[in-house]
Parts: sequence; structure tokens; C-alpha cells
Amino acid sequence: MAQDLSNLPPYRRIAERIIERIRSGELRPGQKAPSVDQIMRTENVSRATASRVTSVLRDEGWANAIPGVGTIVREREPLTQGASRIGMVRRGGSGLLDGETVEFVEARTEQAAQEVADALGIEAGDDVVLRRRRYLDAAGVSVVSTTWVTAALAEHLPAFTQPEKLPKMSMGYIEDQTGRKATRQRATHSVGAVPEDIASQLGVDADTPALKVTNRYLDQDGEPTEYAVDWHAPGRSWVEESSVD
Repeated sequence: MAQDLSNLPPYRRIAERIIERIRSGELRPGQKAPSVDQIMRTENVSRATASRVTSVLRDEGWANAIPGVGTIVREREPLTQGASRIGMVRRGGSGLLDGETVEFVEARTEQAAQEVADALGIEAGDDVVLRRRRYLDAAGVSVVSTTWVTAALAEHLPAFTQPEKLPKMSMGYIEDQTGRKATRQRATHSVGAVPEDIASQLGVDADTPALKVTNRYLDQDGEPTEYAVDWHAPGRSWVEESSVD
């Protein structure tokens, strides 16, 4: 069903039409998005309005401005992980990708399974507090993420169990509340069978194969602060780009 754009201001209507062309693949990464001059001509709008359109495309991550070249459609990143979100928060962002939202699922105290206990440096069966949420984008649920902290640490984190988005996400919140800054991260990527309690939140059948990413974070003293497990929706892709030395 097509989005109703009639109530949006002109610059936003134009931007949404271009964004839809990017989503549909008509405009692909590396290609030029409409320039200010092109938007002025084709949409019969002022330069100020056309400039706001290209600003939206850049600010929301759909395109990059390349000097001497123009506004270029950028590669989208359908999946992200905790370490990426830390960087986004520390750069002043929300920790969410463009168009992404986060929903609180639950928070509770439980006895640590061996995997969680090993990651947090405690004994299996010790009390831990988990916080679970799911990330959604235009295609639906992309990730179900669960974070565990020790019961002792949770005493200093009153918002951890509340059904609101944490300020600066869990990593930044722990730092603000305790001074313990995540300085090292160990991530493990594997394909596993989605557990039953995660499957209902991810919208798949239990035991469906999916990408599982575990993240263990250590503070400036080398002590574990949190352990997280992200289950990514099947059918997504992981995009990374770096220089080759």
C-alpha cells in the first residue's frame, strides 16, 4: 500500500519519493541521486526547498555528498550489532539506524545459564538481570537482542528493567551510572537454531536457522560489564566494507 504523502511539506514529499526509488532499487548504491538543480527543474520548487531535500537524504543516511561529484546513493546496512551501536551513541547519535525503532519486550531476574555465567565471570545459577528488546525497520523485525548484567551491577541501574529506551543504550547507561566504560568487545558470529522464546518475537518458527551474534563487553579494568545475544531475522544480509592492506 502506497504511503500517503499529501500531508507532508513539499521538501519531505519529494524526499520520500526519492527514498522510495532507493528502496525499490531504481536508484542503486553508487549512483547519483537527483541534484538540487534537477529537483528545482523537475519539481518546480525553489532552491531552498530542493536543498532541504538533499539534506534529508544525507542526514537520514540514504546518500553521501561527495565534493566534485554530487549526492551519491550510499550502501545500506541492513544489519548492525552492539559494537556499531556504541560508536553511533558516542558520536552523538541514538544508536539506531535510519528508519529503525526499538521495542522493549521484557526485563526480569533469572538464574544464569552456563553461557551467561562464563561471560560475566560468575557462577552458573547466580542471579542475573536480563533486558530484552527487538529492533524493527521497514521490512519488519530485524533483531531480537537480550542483554544480561549481574544482579550486583543491576542495583546501580534503576532504568535497566523499565519499559523505556535506555538513555545512550545499555553501554552508555552503565558508563554514566557507574563510571565503567566499555573498552573491549568480543563478538562471535554463528548460525544457530532460534530458541522458542525468541522465535515468537522474531516472527519465525522455533529452531529456524538464523544468525546469532554474541557480544561480551569489558570495562577499562578488564572486568565484564554485560553480555548480549542478538538473533537476526533470516533473509537479511550483513554488509561490511574496509580497506585491504
